Amino acid sequence: MDLTDLQTRLWTAQEAADAAGVTPNTVRNWKHRGHLAQARTASGRPITNAAGQPLFNPVDVIRAERVTRQRARRTYTVPAGAVAV
Repeated sequence: MDLTDLQTRLWTAQEAADAAGVTPNTVRNWKHRGHLAQARTASGRPITNAAGQPLFNPVDVIRAERVTRQRARRTYTVPAGAVAV
């Protein structure tokens, strides 16, 4: 797959999951949580395949995967002076 494929082809949740190294359910969760937008026509209508499954822009899938993994790497520390319970 080359760069023009990423700009012109749309992916199903399964294809997006395979590319991102996650399960299709994770891709659906990204969509429902607002991390990944479904591809839309110029008039704003959601794009689906013949089976009615949502389609996604590969660039958006890559972006959602990167942001999600960055969030997962965050570490949180207890502020100085805070009392642990």
